[in-house]
Amino acid sequence: MTRPPHDPTRPPHDPTRAPHDPTRAPLRRTVVDIVGAPFHAIWSPEDGALRAAGFATEADPEARSLEARLRAADPAAAERGIADASAGAAAPADPVAEALRAYASGEVAAIDALAVRQAETPFRGDVWRALRGVRSGRAVTYTELAALAGRPSAVRAAASGCANNLVALVVPCHRIVRTDGGLGGYLFGVALKERLLRHEGALQHELPLG
Repeated sequence: MTRPPHDPTRPPHDPTRAPHDPTRAPLRRTVVDIVGAPFHAIWSPEDGALRAAGFATEADPEARSLEARLRAADPAAAERGIADASAGAAAPADPVAEALRAYASGEVAAIDALAVRQAETPFRGDVWRALRGVRSGRAVTYTELAALAGRPSAVRAAASGCANNLVALVVPCHRIVRTDGGLGGYLFGVALKERLLRHEGALQHELPLG
């Protein structure tokens, strides 16, 4: 049997070296301005799924709290580290940025197809999927959300699901309003929540901000 010629440019085979595992590559961070605020999206490059997302605020201009929440909710994902999605001359295509820019420009349904991965309990997952079913231009109450998630009496659990949602905007907790028609609270500020709902066409008149 003839042996192939030796190639001095080829590194020697190392049987102990594990093959490249894309699930250990650093997560990517994409930042897009949406309704006048920087929106940070952290996603996994192997599947394009959002792992955490939220807005920078005056108190947290670099959205560092988003990384802290990811570490608490999904330590294994956070251990991969986070790289700027636009870094390097050969930066890969960024489908997350494309969808977010389309949303920002008025194509508000552009984010509906983005994949999301976050650690969930069974009912919390049902709440998040129900939230994604509340399309832009609509707003619901926690009572309505609990019913959409299949447990009409679990209103507090539905509220807890929203509070623990790590992927803001795409899992649209901003589309929850009070039963009296007021906007209610929002992690990134009620004024920003109002701008988002107006951008999506859900607000046609002034609502109480409390």
